Amino acid sequence: MDRSIRIVAVGNELLTGVGDPRALGWWGRVLAKTPRETVHLEDYVLAMPQEGVEALSHRWQAEARPRFSDSAENHLVVALNDADLDGPSSSARSRLHLANILDRASQEGIRCLVVGPIPTLDAERNQRISELNAAYQDVAMRRSHVYVDTYTPLVDHAQWRHDLAANDGRPGQAGYGLIAWLVLHRGWYQWLKMHEPAT
Repeated sequence: MDRSIRIVAVGNELLTGVGDPRALGWWGRVLAKTPRETVHLEDYVLAMPQEGVEALSHRWQAEARPRFSDSAENHLVVALNDADLDGPSSSARSRLHLANILDRASQEGIRCLVVGPIPTLDAERNQRISELNAAYQDVAMRRSHVYVDTYTPLVDHAQWRHDLAANDGRPGQAGYGLIAWLVLHRGWYQWLKMHEPAT
């Protein structure tokens, strides 16, 4: 193998594919499409249900560090959600917590890919998610980390909305497939410094 890569993914329950009949979620679909011919790839998922970015900023380092390796390229996926909207945290504080995660990762030479929050079926909440998404994207881009905006392309996507409606507001097989497509085509291969396979 030419390269050894370790990826630790942190975020909420969507990382584990909750509600997906195929039990893959978007994460499993992305990994399944990632070529392994010249890369030894190990991945570790550290998901916490209903976790916002503040709690994530407090735990990720202690949990991720033992899974990284001095002999591999270490990568961190930060899968964000809209949980911060349900607490006292403001958009400014959410920005700060994400900035802390990314700054600490950068200090340790860890390349980050940030996946933004997904839209819901609630128009008012979506407006607030839109603002949160923009804040998160700004933080990631300013620090030269890859940001995958899932909110903007999915908020008015008919298949996405139908899938949420059929699965009590969570993505199902179709929804996870859409997220995976966005991650794969909005920076995944560039982040890993791999050639995108022809499909």
